[in-house]
Amino acid sequence: MKILVAEKVAKEGLLILEKDPLVELDVKTDLSREELLRIIDSYEGLVIRSATKADRELLEAGKNLKVVARAGVGLDNVDLKAASERGIIVCNAPFGNINSVVEHAMALILATCRKLVKADTSIKGGAWNRSIKAMELKGKVAGVIGLNKIGGGVVTRLKAFDCEVIGCDPYISEKRVQDLGIRLVSLEELIRSSDVITVHVPLNDETRNLIAAPQLQQMKDGVILVNTARGGIINEQDLLAALESGKVGAACVDVWSEEPPQSEHLKKLVAHERMLAIPHLGASSAEAQINVSIDVARDIVRFANEQPMEYAANIPRFDSSLMGQMRPFLRLVNIMADFVSQLADSNLNKVTFTYQGSVAEYDCSPITVCGMAALLNNKVEQDVNMVNAALIAENMGIAVEEVKNPAPAAFANTVTIDIEGPGMRRTIVGTHFEGQPRVVRLRDYQVDFAPEEHMLVITYQDRPGMIGKIGQVLGEHDINIAAMNLGRQQKRGEAMVILSLDSPVPSNVVDEIGSVIVASFIKYLHVLKARPEQ
Repeated sequence: MKILVAEKVAKEGLLILEKDPLVELDVKTDLSREELLRIIDSYEGLVIRSATKADRELLEAGKNLKVVARAGVGLDNVDLKAASERGIIVCNAPFGNINSVVEHAMALILATCRKLVKADTSIKGGAWNRSIKAMELKGKVAGVIGLNKIGGGVVTRLKAFDCEVIGCDPYISEKRVQDLGIRLVSLEELIRSSDVITVHVPLNDETRNLIAAPQLQQMKDGVILVNTARGGIINEQDLLAALESGKVGAACVDVWSEEPPQSEHLKKLVAHERMLAIPHLGASSAEAQINVSIDVARDIVRFANEQPMEYAANIPRFDSSLMGQMRPFLRLVNIMADFVSQLADSNLNKVTFTYQGSVAEYDCSPITVCGMAALLNNKVEQDVNMVNAALIAENMGIAVEEVKNPAPAAFANTVTIDIEGPGMRRTIVGTHFEGQPRVVRLRDYQVDFAPEEHMLVITYQDRPGMIGKIGQVLGEHDINIAAMNLGRQQKRGEAMVILSLDSPVPSNVVDEIGSVIVASFIKYLHVLKARPEQ
């Protein structure tokens, strides 16, 4: 797997990639945009930080790209939708620089409360100004917007300064609030009540301009405002106006809507005497850079070795501790979906995955997505994988439903796939014995067979001699039957036979079988997913 590292990352991560025999590494950190676009189709993997924009143009130019790794937390510079459409996995390092950003936010808060920059500038200018008055955190109200790992870390440290900490996060659980030991309030109450406000939320449509003129007007006079999250969460023009009017006592900004700041209003904001302006250094500790490089390198190695990735952003996340229990079901659903999709002779409207038994106690979404990928691979021209399966299904108008029932049935664990289309419904039920996939029901027929690469499924009128006629035709064409499974509802009614074969069945042989028996359905299935694992 050929990997391009397009920005500087710590050598500890590069060493991990260099040591893996499946990885061929190229480090080219001085490429122009044009050069990158020209060569990216030679690579299967791309490692970037924040300067490179992995937008639709770049992803489409990377015709062979399989994974994009962002050595950092945010994914603002990666077009996740475009990546998912092309089946490209995007991963990042969401935890590698948490401590660095937490300490950075605290440093900015403390530096601003103590007016350290003003004091430093004063003494360097030859003055000895002991009239500079600081503000203590003790007894003040500190508002934290966003209680994720970083926001939570800031909460813990602020509490050590004996101030009242309040938080705002519409997505936080009650347990998380209890663990942090703070009071959860609305954004409006936090804005009105806080002496210090620090922002720790991602940038998206919901949070863009989260703090603008209306919110700034509701704040306490002289409030201190800190943003180490993402530029654009605080409206920078409105912040400048609030600083100039004196409404905001001081601001600390580490992240900008333009990096570096180019607009006139941003230059004025940077230059304001009560603005502590930092060039996006929150994650720029030696330790953080090592951590994020190691995290993304390990995930790339996992991908190259066909193992579940730890930090993939656009596929269901696996709990690696459960991989031993989940692996048989991933293989089972792959084979079942490949099998049943070939029985469908119309477009799909709905697919339902039903999990029964102890498997239903797990997060089954990775199994469902894996099954959808196998199902759709037989229905569309483009390659479908766990990254783009849900998106392709949505674009095709296919409803996907997941049903879980932990109560055991005839088997300890079963997976059922129901596919529905215009005038068509197909059902397959599978389980596994000692890790080996078995199909135990097709339609309403109780069966029991191990799926093989070459299968023949026939429903016919149960009459003496029918199986013999099928075997005779196959024998005349030197097609050997490896195994046979029969199912029927009643004597001399409709019956189903499933044959496992040693070789493919040409269409003319299928037609010949149909001419010698009374068959309502006959189909040769090439179940590639059933090939033995290497």
